[in-house]
Amino acid sequence: MKVAVGSTNPTKVEGVRLAFESYFKDVKVFPKEVDSGVRPQPIGDEVIEGAINRAKNAYGDCDFSVGVEAGLFPMKGTITGYVDFQVAVVYDGKRHSIGFGPGFEFPPFVVERALKGEEVGMVMSEFTGIRDIGKKIGAIHYLTKGKVSRVELTKIAVTMALIPWLNERLYW
Repeated sequence: MKVAVGSTNPTKVEGVRLAFESYFKDVKVFPKEVDSGVRPQPIGDEVIEGAINRAKNAYGDCDFSVGVEAGLFPMKGTITGYVDFQVAVVYDGKRHSIGFGPGFEFPPFVVERALKGEEVGMVMSEFTGIRDIGKKIGAIHYLTKGKVSRVELTKIAVTMALIPWLNERLYW
């Protein structure tokens, strides 16, 4: 099975690989640099749109393509008013499915800067001193004191997006 990932980010590619290998044999995952079609720090529905665009733009000469996009979603009752979710889309050339990873809040100063247009990854890299944190361990790894990685978030989001493909008679 060939799976294209609409990103060259190693954490996203690895999370996709782990999710697909949990259910399928002989999985070959390869990254593709594609345009998400949304701003660098998407908010709300833009996050879902970016994941769909990444999956569709990566499709070609593969069985499935996957788009992964992380971003802030407005959420009442939270400290900052926003929760970050990793969104995954699995696409087969005709149909797509969507899955989410666990959500979490960034510190207020990160959200404030993101709402002004800065990428949360850049803000967290600056704050932690870890260059390209989003391509390594992810801000979640720092915030959970090393207990959860971005690879794990991606794997969970992709696994959730795979549910319709794993239970086709229930969905299609």
